[in-house]
Amino acid sequence: MMRCAASRLVAVFLAAGLLCAAAAPLAQERAAPLTAKMRADALQAIGREFRERYVFPKMRPKILERLERGQRSGRYEVDDPFLFAERVTEDLREVSHDRHLSLRVDAPAYTAALASPDSDAGEEAFFRRQAIRDHHGLVEMKRLPGNIRYLKISGFDWVNDETGGAYDAAMRFLREGDAIVIDVRDNGGGSHAAVRYLVSHFMDGDTLEMTFLEGDKPPVQSRILEHVPAGRLKGKPLYVLINGFTGSAAEAFAYDVQQFKLGELIGAKTSGAANNNKLLPIAPEFILSVSYGRPVHPVSQGNWEGTGVAPDVEAPSAQALDLAQARALDRLSADPKASPEAQAEYAWVKVGVRARLHPVTLAPAALSALAGRYGRPGGSGPGMAEIAYRDGALWLERPNRPTARLSPLTEDGLFALEGNDMARARLTGQALEMRWMDSPEPRIFPRAP
Repeated sequence: MMRCAASRLVAVFLAAGLLCAAAAPLAQERAAPLTAKMRADALQAIGREFRERYVFPKMRPKILERLERGQRSGRYEVDDPFLFAERVTEDLREVSHDRHLSLRVDAPAYTAALASPDSDAGEEAFFRRQAIRDHHGLVEMKRLPGNIRYLKISGFDWVNDETGGAYDAAMRFLREGDAIVIDVRDNGGGSHAAVRYLVSHFMDGDTLEMTFLEGDKPPVQSRILEHVPAGRLKGKPLYVLINGFTGSAAEAFAYDVQQFKLGELIGAKTSGAANNNKLLPIAPEFILSVSYGRPVHPVSQGNWEGTGVAPDVEAPSAQALDLAQARALDRLSADPKASPEAQAEYAWVKVGVRARLHPVTLAPAALSALAGRYGRPGGSGPGMAEIAYRDGALWLERPNRPTARLSPLTEDGLFALEGNDMARARLTGQALEMRWMDSPEPRIFPRAP
């Protein structure tokens, strides 16, 4: 099992430039200065780990030579452990082009790695606390308009006999959606056990999902689970959001989605960190990440190391969710089996999503020309409305109702009511038409003279 932990015995996918979410250290205000002996001992230990276990034997002498050159030149002669770790990391990555290689200061993880596994300070307890605090990386679930179900995964945490239950609840939530969006933007990676559990909901059981190679050892296969308590989600439109900070295990999930054609990837190319790695304690309080193996996908017969996973549809990270919604709504609208009520909701929501993707701006003169009173001549009360122009925007004022700012949705006078997705206003110049998502007929307020 691939697992995120600071241990000599545990393998993990990590992000490019970031350790897995569960292992991210808290900000440290102070760290003891490094002595010359500490630096020398640390470099000796780092060199030994690369000499014995680095995934590509032909690269080992080049990495060792770079570390020795840096030591001879005085590059590492600093007493700040953070600067020391930064320079070692830069050199490791520059010579290897392996985004999983890193050295970081992390006293809590270092202590946990050296503690007894059964103690409260041990690595299992340490990562279990982190996973529970982050709800196993499942940090946000919500229903988007159009019954598109959204799940944000910040990291692929995994705790045996615990994380599966959190995923089961999340999958039951997603199962009731018309379409699914899974967001792994800024997800640095984590445990492959979590990736396998997630992707198993979208595939047939016992399918080969990934093979892991480590030196001369026999290959280790990851296969799709034959039983998932929440049931399969196959066939639902699936959209996965990615960006340049999507790394490692999160890339493995995106790669599975793309290679097995389970859905669409929306966003930007991922970081390109595929190798499997171990997290190793290095005195006095460092954690070293060393690649020891590599994954091979059954479809491509390769992986994403150094290249990243390219999106099916490119989009700036900030627009990826809106674009995924737009594509989902277009697909759902084209389904002849969709009910009239669902079709009406899809059509309503698409207008708002398109306006976010392509904002409409109306000239101040055009806006101010729409200001005025609307309703029965000389009337008052519920049958009247006032459109006011101030602060460069239109405002809808009605008796006994909150004032709402109007935001243009289309160039022909359709406006959203800020804070109310269920109602909209159309201003024609001659009338105010109030529209509601669940009502086919608008309520019309003629413009008062």
